Amino acid sequence: MATNPETQEQEGRSLSVIAFLLIVVVYLVLVQGVGMLATRGLDADYGEFPDVETLARGLVLPVALSAVFVWAVVFALGWRRPVLHDDKPVRRWVWAVPVLMVLTIVAGMNYPGLSDRGAGYTLTFLVGALCVGLAEEGMFRGIGVVTFRRNGFTEGKVALWSCVVFGLAHATNIFTEGPAALLQVLVTVIAGYFFYLTRRVSKGLLIPIVIHGMWDFGLLSGAIDDDPYVGIGLFMLMDLILAIVLLVGHRRIEPEAAPAPTS
Repeated sequence: MATNPETQEQEGRSLSVIAFLLIVVVYLVLVQGVGMLATRGLDADYGEFPDVETLARGLVLPVALSAVFVWAVVFALGWRRPVLHDDKPVRRWVWAVPVLMVLTIVAGMNYPGLSDRGAGYTLTFLVGALCVGLAEEGMFRGIGVVTFRRNGFTEGKVALWSCVVFGLAHATNIFTEGPAALLQVLVTVIAGYFFYLTRRVSKGLLIPIVIHGMWDFGLLSGAIDDDPYVGIGLFMLMDLILAIVLLVGHRRIEPEAAPAPTS
């Protein structure tokens, strides 16, 4: 019997959890390895981008290449539709998560620092940050979420394990940042849940990609000056507020069950 092309595109290839984790390892080797090679000889510490050249070599190049890898995997698997679209609804109040994140980005951005660096620096920084959103959302809220769903995980465990893997992926920063990366792992696990809920409430991956990129852009803009910009505190405060809100309201995230039909 002939296979419906649309159904085939929606189903795509199968992928085990182990295979997904191996893809994550390749992704991390790529982004970390290219980053280290590209920044060799530059007079800048990890995560510091004092000029356009450092941004291009230390952020844009490795992250853009990792994004190409991620989306090549998506298309090779035939997972374009399940990665980009989400049919698992949540209650409407969950829109508060992306809305509050956007408000934080707008309010916490280091506008004076970016203005001082100029348009070329700001644009390069923005492109790099959006590439982060494209790569990380494609890998963890895209390939990761679809993998766990198709391997029979409950939606709660899909959320848990996709966020845990996302957080642990940032543990590789221990080689460049030291023990401070361990705190980053915890914060990233929690942030991953914000992006996971944004995927579900927006019914797709586009909004999480943009918000993730802009969140990193806003947060990192606060560290481009010698003295950290006060707006960084707003990003940290919002992480805490959203974590508390979701902890209190986690039982009201999933849609209400339909009433049983009466006989």
